[in-house]
Amino acid sequence: MRPPARPILSGQRALPLRLALLLALPLPALALPGFAEVKAGYRTSDATLLARDGQPLHRLRLDKSVRRLDWTPLKEISPALLRAVIVSEDKRFMEHDGIDWQAAGKAAWTNFWGGRTRGASTLTMQLAGLLDEDGQRRGRRSFLGKISQSTAALRLEGFWRKQQIAEAYLNLVSFRGELVGVGAMSRQLFGKWPHGLDEREAALAAALLRSPNAAPALVVKRACNLLKEMNRAGECEGLDGFATQALSGNLRATEVDRSELPQSAPHLARKLLKQPGEQIRSSLDADLQQFAGDALRRHLAALRRQNVEDGAVLVLDNASGEILAWVGSSGDLSGAAEVDGVTALRQAGSTLKPFLYALAFERRNLTPASLLEDAPLTLDAGNGLYAPQNYEPDYKGWISVRRALGGSLNVPAVKTLVRLGPERFHQRLKQTGFASLKESGDWYGYSLALGSADISLLMLANAYRTLANAGQWGPLRTTPGKTTSPPPCQREGCSGVFNTPVRAVYSPASSFLIGHILSDRSARAGTFGLESWLATPYWTAAKTGTSKDMRDNWCAGWSRRYTVAVWVGNAGGSPMHDVSGVSGAAPVWREVMDWLHRGDARHGRSKIDSRPPSPPPGVLSRHIRFEPPREPAREEWFMAGTESSLIRAADNRALARIAYPAEGSIIALDPDIPPQHQRIPLRLSAPAGNNWRWQLDAQPLGPADRLKHWLPQPGKHRLTLRDAQNTLIDSVTFEVRALRSRR
Repeated sequence: MRPPARPILSGQRALPLRLALLLALPLPALALPGFAEVKAGYRTSDATLLARDGQPLHRLRLDKSVRRLDWTPLKEISPALLRAVIVSEDKRFMEHDGIDWQAAGKAAWTNFWGGRTRGASTLTMQLAGLLDEDGQRRGRRSFLGKISQSTAALRLEGFWRKQQIAEAYLNLVSFRGELVGVGAMSRQLFGKWPHGLDEREAALAAALLRSPNAAPALVVKRACNLLKEMNRAGECEGLDGFATQALSGNLRATEVDRSELPQSAPHLARKLLKQPGEQIRSSLDADLQQFAGDALRRHLAALRRQNVEDGAVLVLDNASGEILAWVGSSGDLSGAAEVDGVTALRQAGSTLKPFLYALAFERRNLTPASLLEDAPLTLDAGNGLYAPQNYEPDYKGWISVRRALGGSLNVPAVKTLVRLGPERFHQRLKQTGFASLKESGDWYGYSLALGSADISLLMLANAYRTLANAGQWGPLRTTPGKTTSPPPCQREGCSGVFNTPVRAVYSPASSFLIGHILSDRSARAGTFGLESWLATPYWTAAKTGTSKDMRDNWCAGWSRRYTVAVWVGNAGGSPMHDVSGVSGAAPVWREVMDWLHRGDARHGRSKIDSRPPSPPPGVLSRHIRFEPPREPAREEWFMAGTESSLIRAADNRALARIAYPAEGSIIALDPDIPPQHQRIPLRLSAPAGNNWRWQLDAQPLGPADRLKHWLPQPGKHRLTLRDAQNTLIDSVTFEVRALRSRR
C-alpha cells in the first residue's frame, strides 16, 4: 500500500481554523465522554444469566430493535478488518488530528466545480456523530452540523488515543440492518468472531459502512474495488456468490453459535432477565446444570419409540433453598421446547401419598406398622361410584402402611384418605406449598390420594424438601447467599414458592417416619424389587408417580443435603407408551443424585456423604410381629404413644369413618329447590358395625347401617358416629347456610 500523503494543513497552519471551529461550537456540544465512559455505557442487546461462580449460563436477547454483542477490544479484531476500514473510510487516519484537511480541501474543490463526492468525514468525525445522539436525531448533513462534528473530532483526538477511537468506532457503527458493532456483524454474517475475519470478509464488511442496506451487487462492487486498492484483486473471484450467501445469513455457523454462546438455562433466564445488557448471578451450578440437561436428553432419546419427548429436572439445596439446577425441557428433542416443565401444572400421580400418610401419622390414625386391606374397593362419590385400582392388576390383601407406601399401592392410600377426609388432606397440601389446588377437597374427592390434582415440579420438589427439613417449609431462592431478590415468577406453577414465610407443616416425627419408609428398599421390593433406580448406595428417600393414562412420570426424593425432582412426559399431554415413574423419571433422578454425591477431584468437587438421619424426639422403635404373620417380624419406628409390639388386622371400628359430610364442610341450601330434594346423605367409609347409630347435635338420627338422608337445617352442626355402648367412633363438624331467593 502506498504511504499516505501528508495533510495539507498541519501544526500551526491548522491552529487558527481549529480555534475558529471551537469558538463557533455551542458550549453543550463541547462535553464529550471519555473512552472509559463510552465503553461502560455500552449495552448489548442481550442479557446474561450467570452461574453462582460467575460463569455465563445463558444469553437472552431482549432488545429487538438492534443486534449488539459484547464490546470487542481492538486486539480481538482482525487486522485485516481494521486495514480495510481505514483504506475505505479514512486513509490518513493515523496521521490527521481528527480532520483530514487534504481530503476536505479536495472535496470542497470538487463540490465547487459541480462534481460528485461523498465528503471527507474521518473515522474520528464519524465516531463523534455516533456519540452525539441528539445530532443523529437532528441529522448531520447541515453545514453547522459538519462544523459541530469536526470540532468534536478535534476534541476527541486531543483526549483519546487512535486505538481507542478505532475500537469505539468498530463497536458502535452500524453494518447492516439491525447489526450494530463488529461482534454482531461478524457472528451474523460470517459465523465467526471478529478476530477470524479474512481479507475478503473484511472487505465486504468495510464496504457495508458506506451504505449498510445496499444491494449485494453494489456491496460486491465496492468490496472488489477495495480489495484491488489493497493489492488483493485475486480475492474478487467468486466474491458475488459468497457475498450473496453472507448478506442473506446463509453462512451463519449455528453449530458454532450453540457451542460458544451459553445456552444452558433458557427457562430460568426468561424469568430473571429483564433489561438488555444486564448480568444476573443465579444460584445455579453450571456443571450440574449441564449434566442434568445432558442426562435428561440422553435418557429421553432412548425412550423416543415410547412416545415421550419432554422432561424437566430441578435440584435444591435442602438447607438454603437455593435452586442448583433448573432444566425446563429436553431442548431440541422437544416439539415444545419453550414450555417450562418446571412450572407447568401436571397431574401429581402417586407423589402426594407421602404427605397423606404423614398426616395420618400425626393424627395417630395410623402407624407404619398398621395394616390396611389392599382389596377391590368401590366408593359412593356422590356423583357416581369411584373404584380405585392399583398400578399392577393384583391386590396384596392385608398389608402394612410401610409396604403400602413403599410399594405405592393405590387402594390403601384411598382408604387412608377416606378416614382422614379429602378436605383435611387438601388443607394440609395447601400448607405444604401446593397453591395450585384451588378447588375444595370435596371437589377433588377421594382421587386426591392418587394425585388427581395439578401441581408443578417446582412445588413438588419444595414439598419433598420440607420432609427433608423435618417438616419445616421454606421458600426457594434463585440467587446465591442471603441477598434479597425478586422472585422469578409468582403465578401458576410458581405460586407461593418464592415469597412465603417459613412455617412448620409436618412434625419432625412424622417427617422422619416418611423418610424412613421411602428409604427402605425392602418396603418397596414387592413393587419395584430390591434393586431399582431408587436403591442408592448412600442414604436417600424417594418416591415415583405416574398420572392417569401415563401422561406424567415423576420421581422426587432427597438425601441429607439435596432434593432432586424429575418430570417426564409430553408437553402436549399425549400419553406415553408403557413408561412408568421407575422407568421414565427415576433413571434421570438417580444419575443426578449420583453426580451430586460422588464428587470429582479433577474439578474440585468433593465427595458428599449422606447418612441416615437420627430419630428426633418423640420417635421410638419396637420389635414387632404380626398376628397372623402376614409380614416377617422386624424393628419398626413409631410416634411415641402409638407403639405396639403385636399387630393385628384392623376391624370395622378402625376402618369406618364419617365420609360425608366431611370435616369443615359448608353446605348451601338453594331457596328455589324444594327442601325434600336437598336432603344430605350421611355416608361411612366402611360398613357399620352392629347397632352403630348416628347422632346429630347430641340427638339420635337412627341406625348407621343403612343410608340416611337428613333434611338440612341452617346453622352449625356436629355429626357423631357411636357404637352399641354409646362410645364415640368418629365425629365431624359442618355448617348449613340458607341462601336468599333469586326471585
